[in-house]
Amino acid sequence: MNELDPLKVSSYHYELPSKLIASSPTYPKEEQKLLVYQKKKDKIIHTTFGNIFDFIPKKTAIILNDTKVIKARIYGKKESGGRIELLLNSPLNDNFLVYIRGKVRVGTKLLFEKNLSAIVKKLYEDGSREVEFFYQNKKIDFEKLNQILEKIGHIPLPPYIKREDKKSDEIDYQTLFAKNYGAVAAPTASLHFSKESFEKLKKLYNTYYITLHVGAGTFKSIEVDEITKHKMHSEEFFIPKETQKIIDSDQKILAVGTTVTRTIEYYVREKITKGYSNLFLHPKNPPKRVNYLLTNFHLPSSTLIMLVASFLSVEKVLQIYHEAIKKEYKFYSYGDSMLII
Repeated sequence: MNELDPLKVSSYHYELPSKLIASSPTYPKEEQKLLVYQKKKDKIIHTTFGNIFDFIPKKTAIILNDTKVIKARIYGKKESGGRIELLLNSPLNDNFLVYIRGKVRVGTKLLFEKNLSAIVKKLYEDGSREVEFFYQNKKIDFEKLNQILEKIGHIPLPPYIKREDKKSDEIDYQTLFAKNYGAVAAPTASLHFSKESFEKLKKLYNTYYITLHVGAGTFKSIEVDEITKHKMHSEEFFIPKETQKIIDSDQKILAVGTTVTRTIEYYVREKITKGYSNLFLHPKNPPKRVNYLLTNFHLPSSTLIMLVASFLSVEKVLQIYHEAIKKEYKFYSYGDSMLII
């Protein structure tokens, strides 16, 4: 393979047959495919997720993201009558940042079920909108909004899953240990654990948590040619004291997912345990602390495949991805997984 420029977005492109995009998870989870890449040996191993513990070195600290996906997609209409679809992204000061499908302007009033309404306050160039939410015409906070979303909202499946959400997605698109509401996309590397394999993980390794509320920006495409010109989205995070201690130690760390990786690496650079992370990892800005990574297979030319390349190289990631395509691995959120050791 010719040497690729790691700063060019086009270097991260690959062709994926649509039949390999997973629209639902494989059960039992232990039978999902797992590609293991051993860095020191430069070796690819094809196995299943049930065998993952044969590859993670003993005395590795496992760090997971305990964010919880909210029912962030709601359907309603403008006061004038036109139908709209709203996707909540994140709280913003006293208001909320959202994406709206349907034409709106500042001042447009939106009506939903259960006496929920919203008023558009600002329009941003990236397509997001700032809104105020009201219940029975009284302004509400995130906690109250989330209670209403639990009744009228839909699980916000990623745009490449071309179907309506189902009741089963409320379980499938949520990790077993999800605790802190705030994400609009699941930390998908953790979705591979069944109750049995998660219990085994906790028995064999010390497990720790961070919280990073994954935003809709994770699916945003890069619209520049040079990745250094891309403006990375920000996501709220929190690192508990016990996890901070492990990051500050010299113990080997396996990050379960790209969200965990970004949170750890942001802390290593900024030395803060809560706030908003906008760290962009790529081959010219590689990890300083995370040793191993469990992750899914990501979209072409996305910030997520660039993060995976930050552990290896563009050439190596594309080689691995082409191998996975040849072996008919399932890709994206409900797809198979890859372990970099």
